[in-house]
Amino acid sequence: MALTVFNQAPLALFALSLPLILALAVGMYLLFELGSWMGRSHLKSGKGLVQETLGVIDGPIFALFGLLIAFTFSSALNRFDDRRKLIVEEANDIGTAYLRLDLLPEKERQSLQRLFRDYVDSRIRTYRLIPDMKAVVAEYQHTQDLQSEIWRQATTGVAKSPNTLAGMQLIPALNAMIDITNTRTATMQFHPPLIIFAMLMVMSLITAVLVGYQMASLEKRSWLHVALFIVTISLTCYVILDIEYPRIGLIRVDAADLILKDVREGMDPK
Repeated sequence: MALTVFNQAPLALFALSLPLILALAVGMYLLFELGSWMGRSHLKSGKGLVQETLGVIDGPIFALFGLLIAFTFSSALNRFDDRRKLIVEEANDIGTAYLRLDLLPEKERQSLQRLFRDYVDSRIRTYRLIPDMKAVVAEYQHTQDLQSEIWRQATTGVAKSPNTLAGMQLIPALNAMIDITNTRTATMQFHPPLIIFAMLMVMSLITAVLVGYQMASLEKRSWLHVALFIVTISLTCYVILDIEYPRIGLIRVDAADLILKDVREGMDPK
């Protein structure tokens, strides 16, 4: 799972996000000027006011652009919340499985408790190492090795335990603890298709042309409104990208990781 999923992580898009957004801002300004030039040419041709050509085409385009931003922003926030919830769920699954080790004989319990401490440390390191994906893959492989050893020792301990509840309680808890790692790994890769981001950029440029075309009829250009338009659209696109990759940007899920760290601290011998 690690070698296939982590290596397909589309981190290149975020790595280029700042240059991409700066290029978008410059492109919007250039196309704004192009639209303004086209609007002035329209006025000089004597074909009527610029506003008379608007509405029928411009209105639906602006509406579509607004819907596209709303869709990508909302879906990015939903995925951000899902990732935080999965961290909490994993912490709960690990904590439950660790408590149920008490059902095993003392020798097997102590060995598994040491493995659990190493396991949680590995889980924390896996996501801390992002965006160094080679290190992430190596650490995730170490996590899977620990999972296999925990499972092997747990099944052996259950077989030796005189407590019939050991197998009924511990094995399902271990299953949940292992399954959530695959869920978190897969969820980390869930992003909109790249065509959505490309369409968002293209629509930003198209609206810049239309805005420039509309402002051509003004006697004096309002540079404040031009700057606010370009900065607002560019910043919104950057925030959408930042939310999509909450391990390497300004908007992060690190606060949720503290829950997993609290579980690890609770495993230290008293």
